[in-house]
Amino acid sequence: MTKVWSRRAFLSAAGGGAFLPGASTRAGAGPVSEVHDAMRAVWRGLVLGGDVATTVEPFRSRLAELGGLAGGWRSVMAPAAGSLWPDLAYGGDPELMMQSYYRLRTMAEAYVRPGTGLTGDGGLRSALLMGLDHLHTDVYHCGQVRYGNWYCWQIGAPQALLDLCVLLYEELSAARLADFCAAVDHFVPDSVVGSYTGTSTGANRVDLCRVLALRGVVGADSAKIALARDALAPVFPYATAGDGLYRDGSFVQHTWVPYTGTYGAVLLGGLGLLLGLLKGTPWQLTDPGTQIVFDAVEQAWAPFLFNGLVMDAVSGRAVSRGLMVADPRRVPQDDHARGHAVLAAILLLAEGASSAERARWRGLVKGSMARDYYSRPLADATLALSSLTRLAEVESDPSVTALPEPVEHRLFTSMDRATHRRPGWAAGLSMASKRIAHYETGNGENLRGWHTGSGMLSWWGSTFGNGQYADAFWPTVDPYRLPGTTVSRKLLADGAGGDWGAARPEAAWVGGTSDGEFASIGQHLRGLGSTLTARKSWFFLTDTIVCLGAGIACTDGAAVETVVDNRNLGAAGVHALVVSGTAQPTALGWSAAFPSPGWAHLAGVGGYVMSGAGPFRALRAARTGRWSDINRGGSTTALTRRYLTLWYDHGTDPVSAGYVHQILPGATAAQTAVRAAAAGWLRLLANSETAQGVSVSSLGFTGVNFWQAGTAGPLQATAPCSVTVRERPDGTAAVCVSDPARVLTGLTLVWNRSVAAVLSRPPSVVSEATGAQLRLGFGDLTAAAGTTQQVVVRLG
Repeated sequence: MTKVWSRRAFLSAAGGGAFLPGASTRAGAGPVSEVHDAMRAVWRGLVLGGDVATTVEPFRSRLAELGGLAGGWRSVMAPAAGSLWPDLAYGGDPELMMQSYYRLRTMAEAYVRPGTGLTGDGGLRSALLMGLDHLHTDVYHCGQVRYGNWYCWQIGAPQALLDLCVLLYEELSAARLADFCAAVDHFVPDSVVGSYTGTSTGANRVDLCRVLALRGVVGADSAKIALARDALAPVFPYATAGDGLYRDGSFVQHTWVPYTGTYGAVLLGGLGLLLGLLKGTPWQLTDPGTQIVFDAVEQAWAPFLFNGLVMDAVSGRAVSRGLMVADPRRVPQDDHARGHAVLAAILLLAEGASSAERARWRGLVKGSMARDYYSRPLADATLALSSLTRLAEVESDPSVTALPEPVEHRLFTSMDRATHRRPGWAAGLSMASKRIAHYETGNGENLRGWHTGSGMLSWWGSTFGNGQYADAFWPTVDPYRLPGTTVSRKLLADGAGGDWGAARPEAAWVGGTSDGEFASIGQHLRGLGSTLTARKSWFFLTDTIVCLGAGIACTDGAAVETVVDNRNLGAAGVHALVVSGTAQPTALGWSAAFPSPGWAHLAGVGGYVMSGAGPFRALRAARTGRWSDINRGGSTTALTRRYLTLWYDHGTDPVSAGYVHQILPGATAAQTAVRAAAAGWLRLLANSETAQGVSVSSLGFTGVNFWQAGTAGPLQATAPCSVTVRERPDGTAAVCVSDPARVLTGLTLVWNRSVAAVLSRPPSVVSEATGAQLRLGFGDLTAAAGTTQQVVVRLG
């Protein structure tokens, strides 16, 4: 048997100075082995986060706040049938039962943590025991039939209850512990991990395993611990459909929804906790599949982190949880808060990784923390004290070197997302297909996120614009004018399309190609609840994103628009707008139309170059909304933010509308004007329902999205595909090809450029010919799942 911890290690794992009431063993505690004792101590240390400097900020204030919160809840606790607190009557709503356990969990933390003012307080101890007994007798017991949201009964409440059992273990009689364990067994039987289906996949499976493992620890049931360990096995292999991690770095939950930023963070943190709990025990996790999760830190999570935030494109309905009525502290949630949670989860997982991975990840976290000027992680009131402790430790560690932002493009074909990172800025793109939902709503959340997957293009500067989506964006933005999208103004009902990712378009060609730095991305757009169709393409380059639209058609009887950008200027922003050299009014309510070609520059943001045929419009307006508008549990407080919107009005029921423009993040007005005047810098190869493509000779870039077989510039394809070509200074070129629709069993691509030799090719290439032109024959591409097939050649 693996050697267990000594008493000294026991206390250290339990969080150093954390208050440990009573002795290490209790009479009548049952057959608790030394290893279970040690695991309980380790879990205590994991959830408390180790030593906390009680006299140093931000910990001193946070601990005092924790004590005040616990004391306040103790003072208003009033056990009655159907409630423990009057404001959490759970008779018909298990969410409020779960919240009641959460309150007790918080009170217990105040009881065991030094510095709260209630450490070891007898009155708080009595209230905790009374509360636990009441909830057990009244609702969470073996005779209760489950109602409402399954999550509350199988994950939320039992996780909090079992944490309470660990934190208060020495205060609980053997009979109480047995009753609580029996209740968990009733609601979370072993059968919940019997098959990897339904609500027992991905992050949910990790959560369920956490419940089973801790139930085993608290009840000294080794079989439960072994079951939890073994039930993790289906989480690790790469997914090919449905929930889980994919080879391209995608993370999907609820079958159809990109969820790296929230459910993904739960999976990271949950695995980190379980790895820490099981390490050094007879149940240590040795599954080689854990390496897939370790690899995913840099392949799946890091690409969506920027300056401490995690991009909303992978946070699903969580974007609507800005300020919740149920939050007693009234602390707003946003992309930075979610990002900080991911950073803390990475640090937790790092303790189970190799020394090289641990060093890289700690550098990644430290760099991201240092760059988050908008929302300092150590001032984040949403973070648990355990997470705050981990972040503070890495920030103060002089041996950790902060890593810089990478320069790269990442395409996540299995979840219709892309990220682009350049020196000084980063962008994220959201799309939808028959594989990925337009958006997710459910439990009354994210009621107006309808058009997120209609090509929403989000971007941030290294030193500006980091509050663009954090500062009450989602409740105040016009939901029909999300930046980058093409939409019908047809009115949609809250939650239109159905819950849990039910709204998916009948569109297969969504994806693109990338050489790792630049990219050609395309979307066959079909509108949600609309007849709208369009072809949209984006070409991600050095200082610009080139945006093309073609074949925009609709018969809804409503106006159709493409939103160039919709910038949140904050509560009082008056950012100057210059259009083609002329300053525009700053008064709210101002609107105007401008001819194209033309350009616009928004001070402190960047530039826009419009080079298509149609006019573009601009609007400066204040918009008022409430979190409750988009989340039924949200705050009803009115919020007002100012917006500067640039868009194309394609008119009512357009037949074949289009657009061409560039976005230049962080560009000055002078730089924008120069780009607009540089007619030869960008060559438009095609913009139709057959193909969309551009070339920039100074960058050696040619990109074409073929919607049908055809020719565009120097490229010819015999079937729909995406192509990116990069000519390099060393006389070589990368030819990147993909089948976004995942249907091709054969493809011939011709590049009319002299090529001397093919230097490398993927197995999908079945024939090649060089000389005055390059001819590549591809075999079956369906198994490639839309990923880029790169051929490297020597130019002639």
